[in-house]
Amino acid sequence: MIFQDVQITIGYFAVLAIGLILGLIGGGGSILTVPVLVYLFNVDPVLSTSYSLFIVGISSIIGAVSFAKRGQIRYKTAFFFGLPSIMTVYLTRKFVVPNIPEMILFNESISVSKDALIMSLFAMIMIVTAIAMLWKKQKELAPLKSQSSNGYWKIILEGLIVGLLTGIVGAGGGFMIIPVLILRMSMKEAIGTSLLIIATKSLIGFTGDLSILSINWLFLIKLSFITSVGILAGILASKRVSSKHLKSAFGWFVLVCGVLIFAKEFLI
Repeated sequence: MIFQDVQITIGYFAVLAIGLILGLIGGGGSILTVPVLVYLFNVDPVLSTSYSLFIVGISSIIGAVSFAKRGQIRYKTAFFFGLPSIMTVYLTRKFVVPNIPEMILFNESISVSKDALIMSLFAMIMIVTAIAMLWKKQKELAPLKSQSSNGYWKIILEGLIVGLLTGIVGAGGGFMIIPVLILRMSMKEAIGTSLLIIATKSLIGFTGDLSILSINWLFLIKLSFITSVGILAGILASKRVSSKHLKSAFGWFVLVCGVLIFAKEFLI
């Protein structure tokens, strides 16, 4: 009982940290939401992906409002990236996830369940993302003055891919959005635009689950409130913290978490 109370307390601090990371770098924190829900709050993996969309969506829209007030959101880019991403994540949550069989593979030597598949996919995305963050140091580039039609087609394609992954694993996708956006705008604008995209597609994706899942609204609203406090604190702290150092530390943390999750599902 004591261990369970400690575990839940750690979970609340972890949810606060997720909001803090979202506020600091405009993405990345949401990739930790599902592992926190599954391993600290003992929520079913499929339900956790749904909860993650709501928690990240609510907190991100609060953060986006803060950036919008300062004129640090590129709405045109958000539209071309967000619209295909929103459509894909909704369709994935509505039709793909419910139709994944409970047992993916079963024979004498190996068995892979739906839950194990989701967590393993999540772990692989975490590992690949972490390696990309650590391998290629992201630096803030001078924002592009114009955007060709070819550039927008690239944004649309990236939005479709991010939407598909978001729909399956329940992450906001900011860790994939930010590297794309900083090639087209300043870091502050990239964070604000990323939060708007994450908020919109996460909440719309969540609506695809309302008719098929039983939602514990009190629990969900409680965690969303804590994450929102974290994201506001992160926005304030972003003025003093080096994004370069934060991304590097976060990259190592995500890498370790991804390896541990993968090991737990298949090796332990």
